Amino acid sequence: MESSANIRLAVVDDQNLFRESLIALIGSEPDLEHVAEAGDGASFLALCATLPALPDIVLMDMNMPGLNGVELNEALQRQYPSVKVIVLSVHAQERLMAKMITAGAVGYLAKNCNKDELLLAIRAVYRTGFYMSPQVLRAIRQTHSYRPTSGSLLPGEAELTNREKEVLHLICQQYSNAEIAEKLFLSVRTVEGHRNNLLLKTGCRNTAGLVLFAVKNQLHEVLF
Repeated sequence: MESSANIRLAVVDDQNLFRESLIALIGSEPDLEHVAEAGDGASFLALCATLPALPDIVLMDMNMPGLNGVELNEALQRQYPSVKVIVLSVHAQERLMAKMITAGAVGYLAKNCNKDELLLAIRAVYRTGFYMSPQVLRAIRQTHSYRPTSGSLLPGEAELTNREKEVLHLICQQYSNAEIAEKLFLSVRTVEGHRNNLLLKTGCRNTAGLVLFAVKNQLHEVLF
């Protein structure tokens, strides 16, 4: 992606005022572009089929009539895996947060988060592929507060190499591939290869899943 390109955003929420407020916020930022909106999941999926270009990121609610947020996320992972999902919800249950990240969402924010955090999350997702707030990291840690009993973190697979663990640790700190390459004196292509190997070995859907894996298996310490 070119750094100068606008971040294309869609908003899916059945609350008209909240949806319109998000769209107004997007319109006030020079690097953001609102490209689609819908009041429910089914309408958004139908809209995606007609768009000249898919959004980079969709900001979506959990509670919607018909196709809810859980179901919409599942459908997007199947039909439009390039679209990254940030959940905006009034629900802050730890297991729900962890469930949505496991299912492919790349961010989860409370609807009462402040504007700065939302903009930070959008830009972080565009730059690194995910955004984990302290609340979500805490939820993951508490939901998965155990260490595997087997000798391997990855039953049936080779364990992670030291280099892969280094790359994973930097991914968890939200460094981009280019930044990781600079820190480890590697080429960007080599870092991309390590990231792909991590996805294959762990069976994770995306970078957010790698962070969940690292926290779950105590490969990355969560500090607050």
